[in-house]
Amino acid sequence: MKEVKEQVTSKTEIKTHSPTRTFFTTNSDHGSSMPRYVTILFAVACGMSVANIYFAQPLLDQLSSEFGIDHSIIGIVITITQIFYGLGLLLLVPLGDLLNQRRLIISQMLLSIIVLVIVGTSSTISILLAGMALVGLLAVVTQTLVAFAATVAAPAERGRVVGIVTSGIVIGILLARSIAGILTDLAGWRSVYLVSAVLLLFIVCVFFRVLPNVEREVKSLSYSQLLKSVYTLFIQERVLRIRAVLALLIFADFNILWTSLVLPLSTPPISLSHSAIGSFGLAGVAGALAAARAGRLADRGYGQRTTGIALLLLLISWLFISFTEHSLLALVIGIVLLDLAVQAVHVTNQTMILPLRTEARSRLTAGYMVFYSIGSASGSIASTQMFAHFGWQGVCVLGASVSALALLFWAMTRRATALALK
Repeated sequence: MKEVKEQVTSKTEIKTHSPTRTFFTTNSDHGSSMPRYVTILFAVACGMSVANIYFAQPLLDQLSSEFGIDHSIIGIVITITQIFYGLGLLLLVPLGDLLNQRRLIISQMLLSIIVLVIVGTSSTISILLAGMALVGLLAVVTQTLVAFAATVAAPAERGRVVGIVTSGIVIGILLARSIAGILTDLAGWRSVYLVSAVLLLFIVCVFFRVLPNVEREVKSLSYSQLLKSVYTLFIQERVLRIRAVLALLIFADFNILWTSLVLPLSTPPISLSHSAIGSFGLAGVAGALAAARAGRLADRGYGQRTTGIALLLLLISWLFISFTEHSLLALVIGIVLLDLAVQAVHVTNQTMILPLRTEARSRLTAGYMVFYSIGSASGSIASTQMFAHFGWQGVCVLGASVSALALLFWAMTRRATALALK
């Protein structure tokens, strides 16, 4: 077994190469104050990377016409991307605990740029699907960035940093459809992926100068042992199990709304254009930005209380959303509340699980995010089926039921979580 060795010191040195040549040194136990511009850069990189997964959703019509794919199976483009994203969570994210995180992040982003160019210049359906699969696989660099941000940040500010960075992910998801639509109208669908490649290249160039380089102790593990330890951590850490179930439920709720929302808005009596429908993502961004403060509350020891309040807001949001066919203002209020609640719980979840094992933050993230993926996929499938059989009110009942289940689960496990964190 090949051993992985890194310099072990009592002090973890973090060097940030910036245009002003500033450096900061931090103790591995106490962390350092992370410059705000670096935190924002992490968030932007995360948003851009995760957006690559969702760009294709409003482009399916164009892809179907250009590549001669029947409308009944064009959804395979999205399915393949999501499947490989899930595989990436299991196969690539844990590497952050084994390899130098700075090099891993930059390498994955460089590969993503190449893959985006392949997708943007693809001439056959085989090349397109292979490219989309790799886009999904490499997009998990977002989770490596979250774990790395938690490592660099001081414990007292970890929740704030994680909150800002994960807000970038949610905003990237919400804006991806709108951006893809605008670029497609201006220059065709291929421009979406080529522009993304250029912007990602710019981020990588900046990362070469400002991304901290952390020297840390790394246990000698084979790759198979690394993957097995993800399962072991899940068995050993009760807080991880509880928070992973909450992630499954809240992201099921998130996708119950966003997957099926186009259906009532695009049909009579509302009949909005696709551009107008995409603009509702801006309301979701407002909620996601507001929820970034949840990390600060978690830093102050209010993580459990924040979770409970957020889950209550999640349930209330469906009351407003149920009036969609009668009031678009009610829908906007519901979207803001739902995205605020989901993001607040998500940030609090990660703030609680990442300190559990400082040497295994990437693996903790991988185990947690697998449940995120399961919830997202389940919510998407269930919402379209519910709409087909029971209409929009059926979707709202489903969303409210999942919200109520999440609130009940949190109440039942609140004491267990408190005991596990002591």
